[in-house]
Parts: sequence; C-alpha cells; structure tokens
Amino acid sequence: MSAADTIQPPLTPADHARATLALGLPLIGSHLAQIALHVTDTIMVGWYGVVELAAVVLGSTSFFIVFVVGAGFANAVMPLVAAAAAQGDDQRVRRSTRMGMWLSLAYGIAVYPVFFFAEPIFLALGQAGDVSRLAGEFLAIAGAGMFPALLIMVLKSHLAGLARTQVVLWVTVAGVFLNAGLAWALIFGRWGAPELGVAGAAIASVATQAGTFLALALYAGAAPGLRDYRLWQRFWRPDPEVMARVFRLGWPIGLTSLAEGGLFQATAIMMGWIGTVQLAAHGIALEVTSVTFMVHLGLSNAATVRAGHAYGARQTAALKAGARMAILLSLGFALVSVAIFLAVPRPIIALFTDLTKPEAETILTFGALLLAYAALFQVADGMQVMALGLLRGVQDTRVPMAIAIVGYWGIGMPAAWGLAFPLGMGGPGLWLGLFVGLSVTGGLLMWRFWSRAGRLRAA
Repeated sequence: MSAADTIQPPLTPADHARATLALGLPLIGSHLAQIALHVTDTIMVGWYGVVELAAVVLGSTSFFIVFVVGAGFANAVMPLVAAAAAQGDDQRVRRSTRMGMWLSLAYGIAVYPVFFFAEPIFLALGQAGDVSRLAGEFLAIAGAGMFPALLIMVLKSHLAGLARTQVVLWVTVAGVFLNAGLAWALIFGRWGAPELGVAGAAIASVATQAGTFLALALYAGAAPGLRDYRLWQRFWRPDPEVMARVFRLGWPIGLTSLAEGGLFQATAIMMGWIGTVQLAAHGIALEVTSVTFMVHLGLSNAATVRAGHAYGARQTAALKAGARMAILLSLGFALVSVAIFLAVPRPIIALFTDLTKPEAETILTFGALLLAYAALFQVADGMQVMALGLLRGVQDTRVPMAIAIVGYWGIGMPAAWGLAFPLGMGGPGLWLGLFVGLSVTGGLLMWRFWSRAGRLRAA
C-alpha cells in the first residue's frame, strides 16, 4: 500500500456512494436536461410531420457523430483538471482547460463545411429524397452550433473536475426552457414568428447553445473560488506542451465515441433502408434509450472525476473502492430501466407522435418492439460507459479506443447487418446487433480497467 493510502482512514462504501452521487446527480440532471433539448425538438417535429421527424432524426444523429469526435478534447480536460486540482496545481488546471478550448475551436473550423454537403451525402447513402433534403436544410443551420456546443463541453469538464457541478445543472435546465419556447415559436409559427419547420428547430438549438456557453463562461471566469484560476486571462497565448497532452489524451476519446456513436448512426441509416415510418420509430426509441443512458453517463463522469482525484493523489485503494460503488449504482439503475421498458413501452412511444396521424399505430407497435430489445442492452450499455469513465480517470484512452473499435465495428456492426438483412429480422435484428456489440465491448473494457487498476496498485 502506498503512503498516500494511509494519510486518512479509508472511506466506507456509504461514503463512496454519497461522494459519487454528490458529484453525479447534478451531472445526471444536466445530461438529462441536455437530452431534453433533443427530446423537445423530436416531440415537436413529430407533431409537425413524419417526414420532418425522420429528417431531424437523421440530421441530429449526424450532427452528434461529428460532435462526439471533437468532444474528445473536452472529455480529456476532465481527468486532467481533476488530477491537477488534487495536486493543488492551479496553473495546470487553467492551462489544460484553455488548450481544450483551442483544440475544440480548431476542430469546429475544420468540420464546419461538411454540414453544407449533407443532402448529397444522405442521398449517396440511400436515404429518401425528401428526407435527405430536409435533413440537409436542418444541418446547414445546426452546424453553426458546433462551436458553442464544443466549448460548453470543455467548460462542463472544467467545472466537473473542480467539483462545481450544480451550476452546470441549472444553466442546462434554463437552456431547456429557452429551447422549448424558441422551437415552439419557430417550428409552428407561433407568437408572431414565421413557420419554419425543421429550420426553426435548428435555429432554436443554435441560439440555446450560444446562450448556454455565455452563461457558463461568465460563471467560470467570475464566480468566487473560480476567478483565481484566471481562465480567460491571456486566452490567446499558446501552450504547446499542454496542448500536446490534451491532444494525446483526447483524440482516442473522440474516436472511441465515434466508434460507438457511428454504430448507432449506421443502424439509423440501415433502418432508413427498411422504411421512413420505421426510421421515425427507431428515432423515438433511440431518444428514450438516450434518456436512460444520460444517467449512466452522469455516473461515469462522476467516476472519472473521483478516479482522477485518486489517481492524482496516488490513493489507489480509494480508486478501487470508488470504482466498485460507481459500478454498483449504474447496475442498479440499469435494472430499473429494464423493468420500465418491458412494462410500459407503448405509452412511452405515444409521447413522441401525433396519434391522429395514419402512421401512428405502426410507429407505436414498431417502437414498442424496439424498446423490448433495448431492455436487453441496458446493463451492457451502462457497464461500457462506466468502464470508459474509470479508464479516463486514470488517463488510459488508447487501448480502450482499440477495444471499442473492435467491439462495435468488428463485432456489433456485422451482427446488426447480418441479423437484419441476411437472416431477415429487419429492425429488431439491428437492435439485437447493438446488444451484441455493447455486451462484448463492455466486458472487455471492464477487464481492462481492473487489470489497469491492479498494475497501478502494484506500482
């Protein structure tokens, strides 16, 4: 046992649970509020029209795929800030966050032109012409939100690493209400605004992202206890050493997220081959599972921060004990999700569609079937994101990236395609393939963390 482990009495399991929830609950709330932005858009556009709903599902998932790659740099900031804070290195906290922003802005500039060519890309991927046109219209506007969205992620990681998660929750919740009001006005033409349909949903999202960034930037720079970090002072000054470190840690995180998000995006594209109504139901089911995933993600973020603190302070016993509790909390919620998905699938799907439309019954039936398959992978999905969070806390990202690529694309993707088309299972086969990919990846990532944790203790 290292000397750091004996500095203070070990925490009890209850202490670890309280510490994880104290960090995790506000992060869960902020993630749920963030997904509520997309759920709000999905519900409103679903009321507007089925083709429009399919287009926004396609456009928003495509935006997400591009976003998660760049968000790897933001996610790298969290363990770096947590470890620096545990060591009392305020300068390293500031430098890590700034260079995370620099890299995020550079990425945003590089990918921005892609959004203007979305329509021909979707057509080349076999999507319907009307869906491709509307999805391209959506992304041409929504792409401008890439810059504030990435900077928001960096600031969230900065604040989470410093255990300032409450403000992240309240700012994100305020954004939900702002987005809902703007979307209602601009999609349907209410309160004197023009009726813009999917373009209105995109404008509302960009405006909300910009407002959220400004609020978090003001707090991070001026709040008591945070202004001493001087986050915005000489922001333009380059820092090659720290930028290289954030880049080395961040690019594997981005590609890991791309591997997972790309698998879900690929299933959306293949679902579009089956039919527009099926794609709409698929999008609704994904929104529902995204809500439960946000709980696991919040707990995973809390695990990253706590593992980062323990790693920075060389408290290896606390690292293991905290990891066990975070995994147990995630597993408990996964079992609750399974029960809900199996008990009331149709009422959940009904929240997202206009029941007066002729396609409603097909969407309800198909969506409820997909939720039954989603119940299969709740535990696996929670375990893979928890393992990734713990591994990031100990600054291990490259091997997890390789595991994710093999698990999602070497196993999950072939399984989804094979079950859906050669074996004739259709949409349910796609979701069964997701279960296979997530299960294999989650198991391998958990093995990697505990193997890594054992070596850290021995060292």
